[in-house]
Amino acid sequence: MPYLIGTGLLVPGLLIAVWARVILGRNWSNVVTVKVDHELIQAGPYRWVRHPIYTGLLLAWPVRPSRKTCASTWPFSRWAFLGFWIKLRREEDWMRGQFGPAYDAYCARTARLIPFLF
Repeated sequence: MPYLIGTGLLVPGLLIAVWARVILGRNWSNVVTVKVDHELIQAGPYRWVRHPIYTGLLLAWPVRPSRKTCASTWPFSRWAFLGFWIKLRREEDWMRGQFGPAYDAYCARTARLIPFLF
């Protein structure tokens, strides 16, 4: 049963992550950086959360550790979340430096990872 739940989260999680990546377009980078003519994206999944790629990946993640044979990956899940947390904090610092009060206003009306909660 846990495997079915994890598998049921995999597809929506990956779709959210891909949707967010497409919406970011040229603003996306695998390293934390602000690009020339960087824009504050507030469309698509960015209407509800500031880090929807991480939201989608974290939603998709349980498919592996929920399998009995992959129970040993649960500790890695904690490290993955910690890595996302560190990177998203760094991204928010960069964005705040780039967009100032506009980013603060965006933060006030959107969640970090879970819509309407966190």
